Amino acid sequence: MAALIFLGSLFGAIAIGMPIAFALLACALALMTYMGGVNAQILAQKLIDGADSYPLMAIPFFLLAGELMNAGGLSRRIVNVAMSLVGHVRGGLGYVVIGTGLVFASLSGSAIADTATLAVMLLPMMRKAGYDVGRSAGLMAATGIIAPIIPPSVGFILLGVTANLSITRLFMSGIVPGLLMALSLVIVWWFLSRRDDVEPMERKSRAEVWSTIRAASWAMVMPVIIIGGLKFGVFTPTEAGIIAAAYALVISLVVYREMTMADLYGAILSAAKMTAVIMFLVAASMVSAWLITIANIPFQVVQLLSPLADNPRMLMLAIALAVLLIGMVLDFTPAILILIPVLMPVVKAAGIDPVYFGVVFVMTSAIGMITPPVGAVLNAVCGVGKIPVERAVKGILPFLAAEVAVVIILILIPDLVTVPASWLYK
Repeated sequence: MAALIFLGSLFGAIAIGMPIAFALLACALALMTYMGGVNAQILAQKLIDGADSYPLMAIPFFLLAGELMNAGGLSRRIVNVAMSLVGHVRGGLGYVVIGTGLVFASLSGSAIADTATLAVMLLPMMRKAGYDVGRSAGLMAATGIIAPIIPPSVGFILLGVTANLSITRLFMSGIVPGLLMALSLVIVWWFLSRRDDVEPMERKSRAEVWSTIRAASWAMVMPVIIIGGLKFGVFTPTEAGIIAAAYALVISLVVYREMTMADLYGAILSAAKMTAVIMFLVAASMVSAWLITIANIPFQVVQLLSPLADNPRMLMLAIALAVLLIGMVLDFTPAILILIPVLMPVVKAAGIDPVYFGVVFVMTSAIGMITPPVGAVLNAVCGVGKIPVERAVKGILPFLAAEVAVVIILILIPDLVTVPASWLYK
């Protein structure tokens, strides 16, 4: 009964247009009422405790680092490097999108911000060069969702806090799956671009290539600092966020000198707005998670899925399918915050590595960000590029299929996640 009240109140509140954070609080009130009455003091205390977390402090700093990169010219220089290296090959701008998106993913961890940046910089160029606009938008959206998988990842931070898992281990475990997703996009783009009659860009001379690399060297060092520092235990994920933001600020103001005080104010304001939304969601979800535990809903879910407990791969496939379907109507962040407290006990009972499950869960939830009707990342590309959503949906289908195939492969061969992660997290 408690599970029905939880789901009914949650989706009922969402259906009438209530914001997700308030829907979570409404769900908590419904559960409290069912279990014997509302206690406003406990509700307020749990709401405060939900946001009172040291690891969560990494989120605003990584978001700020991404904004500072865009305002200070770091992002543009990374794009220039990719264009000088592969812009001249057939379908070159598509490879530029994937390569640049991969670097962006290793810097900010925000799918929407990274995708919007790609769309602003590269979509006009692809349109002018004669690429199919819908397919180009689909490629950018599919590339953008690598950001929650490659460290630093806002999604892994949220999952680590919610499930009490090592965020650094989650970061290291996401590297190979993120690279596999990028590789799948390269393969699909190569196959599709062979039939395009698009004139490649002019090949850059070796001197021009080295010139763009030197110009972007300060920007390219940033992911090495972050990932290397995490790998060797020099700093925690939260400290990595602070270092990333400070590094981007110094390079933008002192080295490249492209960012004005107005740009700095705009970057801080934008990061603050995104942080406020995420932190309120986290705080509200922690209230619901506490009540879900009190109401013993995870045990009910374990009982429901117990027939699959002896077959971890079938259980993972069933959960991945459910998460993918839920991701079509529920955004990335609330999907993590709502589902992880319910599913993690099931996963542990089945003997599945929680970190491996977390990687697959985040990947599947990220794919939900490019599936209609919600598809926040896909909508971001369409909004920036002024493209009809229907056209972008048609263009994204091959890339969507490739990324779903990667998830299925990781479920069938868990060692692709666990073995590299065991080496990286030593």
